[in-house]
Amino acid sequence: MRFYFYKKLMTIALLASSGCAMAQAPADKLNIVQSYSVDALGACQGVARINGKVYLYGDREVGVIREYIPDSDTLRYTQNEILLTVQGEDLINHPTGLAFHTGLPTFIGNSIRLNAEGTKWRAVIYRVDWQGLLTIKKLDANLINTIEDDACIQGTRPEYVQYQGKWYVATSDYGDAGNQVRLYDPEKLSKASKTSEDGVLAYQFTCGPWVQNLHYDVERKVLVLIQNQIEGRKWRLTFLDLEKSIASGTQHIIQVLDGDRPDELEGYIAAFEGRPAVAVTSSRRQNVHFVGPQ
Repeated sequence: MRFYFYKKLMTIALLASSGCAMAQAPADKLNIVQSYSVDALGACQGVARINGKVYLYGDREVGVIREYIPDSDTLRYTQNEILLTVQGEDLINHPTGLAFHTGLPTFIGNSIRLNAEGTKWRAVIYRVDWQGLLTIKKLDANLINTIEDDACIQGTRPEYVQYQGKWYVATSDYGDAGNQVRLYDPEKLSKASKTSEDGVLAYQFTCGPWVQNLHYDVERKVLVLIQNQIEGRKWRLTFLDLEKSIASGTQHIIQVLDGDRPDELEGYIAAFEGRPAVAVTSSRRQNVHFVGPQ
């Protein structure tokens, strides 16, 4: 079976290159090809691809990152697990973003809801030593800097993106209105105490609501907003032309894919090296999915 996005992504690439703007793009169907359960994550909060491996992160009794090797129809657990603790104490309890790029600082986001209504949040970005985390599997001695993301509205979700030949750390808001995607300078971010400091914020543009995470498809140079259709429910992937979004100050939509499942989509990585695209949710069962369009 072919699990990939080849046909749809060719359409995306053609639309992007033609400069076709779709402020309200019609949603196509997102097809789930295969689903299965991955345990020991708590509620899975996202997925990242680093050096050919896949990392799932979640909010178990402590924040956790687990390493997997992708096969054509499964993710094989390598037995490598990182606890996001310092001296045994939970620090990154709700990880919401893992930004890695070779030769640049690595960042992990933490989004903390401060009240039941969801109107008050604390958002923190941690600079970490990624190789150290893989070695000792804890934050101890691997936490380099703590940055308050005080520019955010609801939470933080760092992801590396490329714009005009330079790499930036992008993040976005989760609220129902006034949301933005912001691009931070990684070197200045790595030394800052808060994101509102001069020079940290490089670019920004408005986007739609309920963005759970970001994914930058390096091969196709497309930014994907991993969203819910309503707060905390139903799947949506919105593919953006990053350059046109920054130039116009608002999201430039290439494609929208909606899913029928009622649970909370939390993360996504595009198909790569013959492997299918992966989507993850916060459900305790059936939380990992190989996906493709109809």
